[in-house]
Amino acid sequence: QVQLVESGGALVQPGGSLRLSCAASGFNFSDRIMRWYRRRPGKQREFVATVEPDGVTTTYNDDVEGRFQMTRDNTRNMVFLQMNKLEFADTAQYYCQVLVGGNEYLGQGTRVTVSS
Repeated sequence: QVQLVESGGALVQPGGSLRLSCAASGFNFSDRIMRWYRRRPGKQREFVATVEPDGVTTTYNDDVEGRFQMTRDNTRNMVFLQMNKLEFADTAQYYCQVLVGGNEYLGQGTRVTVSS
């Protein structure tokens, strides 16, 4: 079965950096577009970033463009989200996501808290 396991969330000061990881299994990872989403306190889930199977083509939410970078390692079935210049507004539960067989799958998420 499809499994996504995120890690790397932590408490960080504004301006700091974090690297999130997502380990995937149960599907043909190298064929799939992978995405990161987040849910900020009191808000609906929102798109953060996408990486295409080629590992080169990426798309970002305007709020994180230029600060976040999404990458993937098709040899290890993992995706990463490098987050730099973190802001208070980046505080959220972060999830990786994949569509397989018409179904959406998300992991349990990893919590990022930006606080001074």
